[in-house]
Formats: sequence, C-alpha cells, structure tokens
Amino acid sequence: MFANPEFFALLLLLPAAAWWYRHAHPHHYATITFSNLTAFGRQSSWRGQWRGLLPVLRGLAFVSLVIALARPQSFLKNENIQAEGIDIMLTLDMSSSMLAQDFVPDRLDAAKKVASDFIAKRPYDRIGLVVFAGEAFTQCPLTTDHAVLREFLSKLQCGFLQDGTAIGMGLATAVNRLKESSAKSRIAILMSDGENTAGYFKPDVAMELAKEKKVKVYTIGVGSQGEAMSPVGRRSDGTYIMGLVPVSIDEPLLQSIAATTGGKYYRATNVSELAHIYNEIDRLEKSKIDVSTLRRRSENFHPWLWAALALLVAELLLRYSIFRTIP
Repeated sequence: MFANPEFFALLLLLPAAAWWYRHAHPHHYATITFSNLTAFGRQSSWRGQWRGLLPVLRGLAFVSLVIALARPQSFLKNENIQAEGIDIMLTLDMSSSMLAQDFVPDRLDAAKKVASDFIAKRPYDRIGLVVFAGEAFTQCPLTTDHAVLREFLSKLQCGFLQDGTAIGMGLATAVNRLKESSAKSRIAILMSDGENTAGYFKPDVAMELAKEKKVKVYTIGVGSQGEAMSPVGRRSDGTYIMGLVPVSIDEPLLQSIAATTGGKYYRATNVSELAHIYNEIDRLEKSKIDVSTLRRRSENFHPWLWAALALLVAELLLRYSIFRTIP
C-alpha cells in the first residue's frame, strides 16, 4: 500500500530524460575532428564502456526517491510481545521537607528523576501517580500512556498541597486506585521522608486495607543520617527559608506497612541508593504475560530514501573521479 501513489506520475519524466540524454546531451561536449582514424583501428577503453552506468545510477536514484515520496506502508501487522501483567501506583511524599538538600539538587527532584527512569523500563505496565502532603490525591490514574505520566511527574512541586505528612491518606488513595484492578499483580511504591502528622485516614487502617485488597506495598524512607538543610519557614514571596533540621523518618511504620502487605522496606540516604532500590523493585516485580498487539500502519519509505541517497552519492563520486571528463 502507498499513502501518496500520485507521486508515481513523476516516473513519466524518465522517458523524456532518456531521450534528452541520448539525443541532446552529447551536443553539450566539444568535439575534435580528425581527417582519418583508420590507421588506429577501433579502440575503446573500459572507462568509455562503463561510463554509460552513470545515467543508470541517476535513474535508479530517481525511481527510489519517487517510491519514497509515495510512502509505502504495511498494515495490520501482528506482534506477539511478552509483557508484565502488573499495575503500579507510585505514591510520593510532597511535604516541604522533600526540598531538603541532602540529595542533589534535593530529595524531590532526585525522586522524580529515579521514578521517571523506573517508568521508562516498564513500557507495558499500567502505572499511576498519587501525591500526598497534609492531604492526598491522584495526580495520574493508572495508564499505559507513560509520556503523559512522566509529564505529570516532571511538573510536581512542593507547596500546592497543605503541608504535613499524611502517609495513611497517601496509601489509602493508592489502594483505592488499585482495588478494582484485574492485573496479575498490584503494587504500590510509597516514598516518604518523615512521620505521619496529618490526615484523617490512619496508616494502620490503610495498611490493613492494602492487605485486604491484596496490594503489595514497597516502602522507601528517603533522607540522610543526622541533619539536613531543609525548609524551616517561608517568606512572603513564597520562597523557603532553609536551615539544619534533624532527619526523622518513621521507619518502624514503613517497615510494618511493607511486612504486613508482603512488600519490602528500603532506606535511601543518597541518589545512587535510591536508584538501586528502584532497580531491585523492577527486578523483583516480574510477572510475564503474553500480549498480542495489532499495529494498523507501519511506514516503510526509509529504505527507499536511503537507497536514493546512496545511488546519488555513488553516481557523483564516479562522475568526478573514475569517469571524470575533460571539458
């Protein structure tokens, strides 16, 4: 099939070009007349014999270019893909403490970068995004449109939610999004850098809900040991005032959530550890299923375009090297 078959009309130019080359083209070259060449006999070099190849190469390049312009396409191509049958909700703490600078440039940007890389590795999973601070909401529902999901993730900023750390609310919102899923495996990856200080949904209740709905929760505590440069206040223009603040993560709670739901708890004190944690979760959560996809259209003009370019370059190189003529 061709998307633009009308371009084949350009092939009608070939007979005209052949006629011109045979009858008009020779008159563009100067001639030298000798009185008699009988004594020399009939002589012909291999360059003279093969020089007729040049217009053939140019003609083939023209034909290849016309075919590329006509855009050959293939339709209804079946592809069998082995994919992961997993639904994943990323649950990210957005409290102001995520701006702490013990990660480069800060915890939030590091978490966004590592999560984006994780999403890119799982093209066939449905992945969603829940964010929480003093409250929680679904930033992106479960989707296979990972470009949209990564766009939502890249635009996350602290400050648009009421400040605080509502771990229970974040987990409950993620479980609520996963409870109706029919995937072979349903997991939540909950990342926090603090203690539960807000929200009307208690973490232990959310934890039991996750267990009941068979949602496995991987929990990640983010933050260095000791103290970190973190927000301690806010100016009238909205910018944060930074100061040294003790790192305080409720590790027993995160460990309990992971153990109760069949997941695992991790502690990340720097960016490389955080990346390693996501890589381990990616390795652990593999549930192969066979997926059959149907591609309705595939563009096939690229080989013809490259062939036209190669033929044209070969013709030019031969014309001005081996088969070069003196004007």
